[in-house]
Amino acid sequence: MPMMCGGTGPPADADETIQSICDGVRADVEEQAGRKYDVFKAVSYATQTVAGTNYFIKVHVGGEEHVHLCVFKALPCHGAEIKLSKIQQSKTHQDPIGYF
Repeated sequence: MPMMCGGTGPPADADETIQSICDGVRADVEEQAGRKYDVFKAVSYATQTVAGTNYFIKVHVGGEEHVHLCVFKALPCHGAEIKLSKIQQSKTHQDPIGYF
């Protein structure tokens, strides 16, 4: 079933591309969270097609703790800029990733 514009796709396992996106916004995440993370490994993600792409990414940050990121990637015609939109802290591995 194709993804509808505006809806999120099904969650998928993170790959090198998603980890690269996370690495690119890590400093912004740590600034918003008010702390540094020893571990910052992308676990899974879902996407939402808008005027670009929103990535909703579950990131393992050590122990049992995870954070959820919303990262926006602009369309190539708008420079393909990647920007952290928001984060959710105090998540677990069991918390589903999706739109927030």
